[in-house]
Order: sequence, then C-alpha cells, then structure tokens
Amino acid sequence: VQLQASGGGLVQPGGSLRLSCAASGFTFSTYAMAWFRQAPGKEREFVSSIGWSGANTYVLDSVKGRFTISRDNAKYTAYLQMNGLVPEDTAVYLCNTYVQFESFYGQGTQVTVSS
Repeated sequence: VQLQASGGGLVQPGGSLRLSCAASGFTFSTYAMAWFRQAPGKEREFVSSIGWSGANTYVLDSVKGRFTISRDNAKYTAYLQMNGLVPEDTAVYLCNTYVQFESFYGQGTQVTVSS
C-alpha cells in the first residue's frame, strides 16, 4: 500500500486548497479513505473520511461546512477540498486507509495558513 499526498502550501486566511492522495498497491475502489492532520506539538487528529463508493462521509466538527472529501476510483485518488482556511488549520495533512487489518498513512503534505 502506498499513499502519496500533495497539494499543500502556504495560503492566506480565508483561502482554499485542494489536497490529493494518490493511492497504489491495493484495490482502491473497495476501501474507505480518510484524511488526518497533525499540528506541531499536537496529536494526530481525524479530519474526514469517505466510504468506498463515495457515500458515508464524515467530517470533523471544526471543519464542517468548509472541508469536503471526495474520491475518484478510476484515478485511484482521494481529495480534500479545503475552503475558508483559518490559522488553526495549519498542520501536516496525511491520507489514510485501512487494508487487511492494518492502517496505512502516506507521507504528509504541509498546509500553512498565515497572513
């Protein structure tokens, strides 16, 4: 299982970013995907998840209405559209999946929200 996150960067408060997670090494279309984030000095926290079919999405309360998770099974890619970014969203964002009773994280992509 390999997960490659991309799309992070420096953005001003109120701005938007779209993160992508390219997956390989497993049958992407049959597994749920998730995004986590980890800010400096804080524990890793769940951000959002999506079922294998694109249904059953869940979102952290603090990002509800601002972040949207989606996936394209044909492209083996999951996305996290982030709008209305605030400084508290600054973190390394990691994609995740749970395959064969094991949790996998890709390398993260840094998101920095600052003016």
